Amino acid sequence: MGLTQKLRRTLRPLGKTAQAILRWKRFSFNDAPPVFGNSKPKSGSHLLLQVLNGFTQIMPYKYVDADPVRTIKKDGERWTADSIAASLRAVPSGVIGWGYVEASPENVAVLCQPGRVNYFIYRDPRDMLVSQVFFATDMHGEHGMHDYYNALPDFDARLNVAITGIDKDGLKMVSVKQRYDGVFQWLEQKDVMCIRFEELINNRDVTLNAMLDEVERTGYKIPTPREKALPVLVDAIQPKKSHTFRSGKTGGWKQYFTEEHKLLFKSIAGNLLVQLGYEKNNDW
Repeated sequence: MGLTQKLRRTLRPLGKTAQAILRWKRFSFNDAPPVFGNSKPKSGSHLLLQVLNGFTQIMPYKYVDADPVRTIKKDGERWTADSIAASLRAVPSGVIGWGYVEASPENVAVLCQPGRVNYFIYRDPRDMLVSQVFFATDMHGEHGMHDYYNALPDFDARLNVAITGIDKDGLKMVSVKQRYDGVFQWLEQKDVMCIRFEELINNRDVTLNAMLDEVERTGYKIPTPREKALPVLVDAIQPKKSHTFRSGKTGGWKQYFTEEHKLLFKSIAGNLLVQLGYEKNNDW
């Protein structure tokens, strides 16, 4: 990390806090409940992040944390369970946290406490896979799969690998079925509001209202009237401002899945889509 970037990361919280003090005309930001937004990669985390940034306009939060809490380090190694839990506890008071964390006992113990608000966003596995392949191939040169994907002949071959996963020559990526084991673990947590990416796109207002209801379920009353709060959150959702934006649509997998991909997906994932409620049966 360069000196300029370090300086920016040091000054950003101070500047955001100053803005919040001016906006809310207060120095204390302990009234609103702690909020944490969570996701699996390429499943709508930046869409959720935009909503959480909207929260700072309608409730007295200082800012949304700049850096996510992650399970995997940049070099591909895993953080220890204690390190991840410590990072979750280290999110400053009055600051909205977010990240990509598993439903481990340690993480659940930190997040799923009375008075906290947790959101977990997930996505149709087929759209997630397409998004992951494009992101790793074209948009993120440091992605662990970047070189391997680019060495394959075409998108079809890359999507095959994304479905099956890979474990050879020091390269490891789990299958689509294994990816979603972690999704089910969060779906089982009663103190986490699980949100489908598709609902936030296609049933936006109802979903946003439900997210605000989740805040007020703690007993906290949002100071901005709902009729004013909702337009602020709607305005905050601007997918094209995300550096990971590609299409922001739902159901895009239909353009890329061949019959062979469908058969491979079903053989690897079984009835995953039925379990998640994306299909009624495996005849898709």
